[in-house]
Parts: sequence; C-alpha cells; structure tokens
Amino acid sequence: MLKKILSISGKPGLYKLISYGKNIIIVEGLADKKRMPAYSYNKIISLGDIAIYTTDEEVPLADVMETIYKNNDGKILDKKELTKNATALHEFFASVLPNYDTDRVYDTDIKKVIAWYNLLVEAGFTSFKSEESKDGEEKADDTDTSEEQKTDEKE
Repeated sequence: MLKKILSISGKPGLYKLISYGKNIIIVEGLADKKRMPAYSYNKIISLGDIAIYTTDEEVPLADVMETIYKNNDGKILDKKELTKNATALHEFFASVLPNYDTDRVYDTDIKKVIAWYNLLVEAGFTSFKSEESKDGEEKADDTDTSEEQKTDEKE
C-alpha cells in the first residue's frame, strides 16, 4: 500500500504516484488532491522503502503504521501533545515499537512518522500493508476452501 505513497524532499505533505515517464513522475497531493510533476532531480522516497531501526533488525514503516493505527483505534494522533517534549515523544514511540534503536532514531524521525500517519489517516487509509500480500493470502484461503470441499465431496 505504501509503495505508491511518496515523500518529496522540499515539498510539504505526502503524494500519491499517478504516472511516470522518462525523467518525470506525476503525483497527486494526499491533502489537496492537486496533481503536479516531480522531476528526476527531486529527492523522492517511497514510504514502502522506509524502515525503522531497532536493536534487532529494521522494521518496515508499514508495520509501525499498522501498530499505531491499532493502538489508537484508527484515530488521528494529537501531534501537539506528543511533540511537546522529547520524553513524551520517546514514550509514545516506545509504546509503538518497544525495541527501537534510541541512538539511530532521532526526534525528527518520530515527528515525521506521526505527521505521515496523520496525513494517511486523514486521506482515508485504513491499511498500510501491501495489497499483494493480502491477495496472496486470500488466494491461499480460497484454495484451502476448495480442497476441503473436494474432500467433503469424496466422502
């Protein structure tokens, strides 16, 4: 899901990938729904490619967003309350990802995650995982069901 959501350096907000060409992509702002070009010289990052450092391994941003969504019942986070001091910020992030690496995850990173989460929820996102994996799971479920039906028919 997050593969087509982009962050463009120097531009506020998040953007949805609409189309792409040789040296240009067309993006649509999640907040204002305005389309605009983004060029190859812009620093463009897909949210699907971002991971958070932990003491064990890197955790994909989608997993972190899912955890935040579940912990807050899909509600928007109170950014002012969470970012009023560093202690509140780190307590919040520790509740989401207990083993995050405090040396490599900075306050600005946590603030970005909070801002991105709010933008995505306001835009109507309720799932942050890849749609492909869900389709694969559904196909596996359908296959299991059909095999059960075949077994029942033979008996």
